[in-house]
Amino acid sequence: MRFTQNKLAVLTFICMTSPAFAATTVKVVESGEAGGSMTLTLDQTTIKAGETTFMVHNDAMTEEHEMVLIKLKSADQKIDVVAAKHRVNEKQLKSLGEVSDLKPGADGQMKAKLTPGAYVLLCNIKGHFEAGMHAMLTVTK
Repeated sequence: MRFTQNKLAVLTFICMTSPAFAATTVKVVESGEAGGSMTLTLDQTTIKAGETTFMVHNDAMTEEHEMVLIKLKSADQKIDVVAAKHRVNEKQLKSLGEVSDLKPGADGQMKAKLTPGAYVLLCNIKGHFEAGMHAMLTVTK
């Protein structure tokens, strides 16, 4: 009986540590300084649905950034910028959360349970989205 329990314990450990049971981690790097181009890059642009942790790093030298996660209605959904504010109107979009106020060189993280579909990650600090700080993420079954 003890031998069978050990086999069961080993099998349980293997199953729980296998990739099928592990949460996905997406590394996000934000960079760019005022007056120049800005980027938000992902280490992977397609992931499987489920628990996802976003590890965000602000690689800028002087500029504060944020990362907002938005579920889109479709991959080609247009995101409008409020011209007077130079920002995206987050209230019109389905935001799933954010890592905000990331000082230069700082790290942050956010967890979300993602369903299949199209997502955009963006920085919504004034002018940053317009300067290129956004990236698409596709979530599959």
